[in-house]
Amino acid sequence: MLNLQAPLPQDLPVFFLTISLVLFFVLLAEMLTRKFSVNTLVARKVVHFSFGVAIFFLPDYFQSNFYPALAASLLIVLGSLNLKFGWFRSLLSGHGISDAQPGAVKSYGSIYFPLILLLQILFLWESHKWILQLSMLVMGIGDSLAALVGSSVGKKHIEHLTKSPKTVEGSVTMFLCSFLLLSVGFMVFNTNFSGGLAGQPILMLLALALLLALVATAVEAMLSHGLDNFFIPASISYVLYVLEVNHTVQLGNFLVGGLFAFLLAVFSIKVKFLNNSGATATFLLGTTIFGIGGLTWTVPLLTFYLLSSVLSKLGKKRKAKFDLVFEKGSQRDAGQVYANGGIAWIMMIIFSLTNDPAIFFAYLGTLAAVQADTWATEIGTMWPNPKAWLITTFKEVPVGTSGGVSVPGTSGAFIGSLFICASSVLMNVQWVASFGIIQSLLLIGFSGLLASLVDSFFGATVQAQYFDPIREKVTERTHSVAPDGVLVENRLLKGIPFVNNDLVNTFCAISGSALAYFVIENLK
Repeated sequence: MLNLQAPLPQDLPVFFLTISLVLFFVLLAEMLTRKFSVNTLVARKVVHFSFGVAIFFLPDYFQSNFYPALAASLLIVLGSLNLKFGWFRSLLSGHGISDAQPGAVKSYGSIYFPLILLLQILFLWESHKWILQLSMLVMGIGDSLAALVGSSVGKKHIEHLTKSPKTVEGSVTMFLCSFLLLSVGFMVFNTNFSGGLAGQPILMLLALALLLALVATAVEAMLSHGLDNFFIPASISYVLYVLEVNHTVQLGNFLVGGLFAFLLAVFSIKVKFLNNSGATATFLLGTTIFGIGGLTWTVPLLTFYLLSSVLSKLGKKRKAKFDLVFEKGSQRDAGQVYANGGIAWIMMIIFSLTNDPAIFFAYLGTLAAVQADTWATEIGTMWPNPKAWLITTFKEVPVGTSGGVSVPGTSGAFIGSLFICASSVLMNVQWVASFGIIQSLLLIGFSGLLASLVDSFFGATVQAQYFDPIREKVTERTHSVAPDGVLVENRLLKGIPFVNNDLVNTFCAISGSALAYFVIENLK
């Protein structure tokens, strides 16, 4: 739990020494970039590396967490002011590009780094200092070396992963550093284990280090603009904390779940269900849900994943005419994985920390929502000679129009939602049986159906729609490709530019989850 201890006088000298060291490294980086023309990426990563090592020893010198928390807070303020006024250019630009050059990308790592440090100080200092130390060390050293190797000797870029350039060489460096640091860390902190990790064989701990290294590498590869500074330590800390304190989560099950998530991600790339970014996101999501939730949480997710993926591949010829209408094709990317599975992912995390059964129904509700939305679209466009009506005016519109609903599509939405709940019924989930099988089917079925209608409403009102001047049709795509290969910007017809299909799908997922949760809570 969150805990801020009282300040102790004996910690004050160390606090001033810590602040002095931080300022020294920042000023050193600035001098290297301004006076000696050292690449800004190199200077920033040297500071990054130094901070990671310094934080590892932080708990050994402070008896209370008050001054470490104060130091982290001051760094957040300094980073925020620096973003506004640009005092330290070496901490702003990313990817090795000078801040003065065109195309420079600001890095927000100077804020995210102390922010995750502050949160861990408040939540882990009293009972799990070693998790704070180890997670920040992996981020500080692994992420720094990965960026330096990737920018200097990286030759093979990973396609369809993220807008920021990521290389195989950089990711391999991140994986090897993370695995080594976690393996050694588990051996060093073995006597500090007090929960589910206590007494585990060395081979099991090494396997955990291997899986967490894959997780850290995936997070580093997926995120940019400094977000990896936050989520690398956050993901490592979350897994270790849950394994320690949640006694329903077994290390062996977590490792098997992580392996299954990895194999599923590889399989998804091979059969072209997902591209590289989608497969990486699926690995991260699957490791959490499969490894921590077990079969109870895995089967509904797999029901959505397999049925919706297969359905998206069916009727390809009939749906081909809609390919230029929809924003994306049938091969899903990370954005679609987050939009469809992100709320379910959050529900799993909340449940692992609270053990509230109502969260499981919220989980089923969000999966039913995205299943209903997917089935409504796929069945509605596959159906022979379908008719669709705009949900806000009930005027007939072309099939595939954002906000359009049809009888086959709406029926498919409800049936798809029932499959999600039915998978839990087949798994004989105690919470579903206690609430009632018929009641659960109706609750999840209508949660999914109503959420799909919410999706249609947002699609008709706020989702951005564009006019394609080349093909002279309405589309969700922001750009079109002319016959000569030139990229042409489409004209915004209606909606808000940043509200795309992924964001509307997220609204849908939230509404299905919220409806199921509030019904269960009110019937307790």
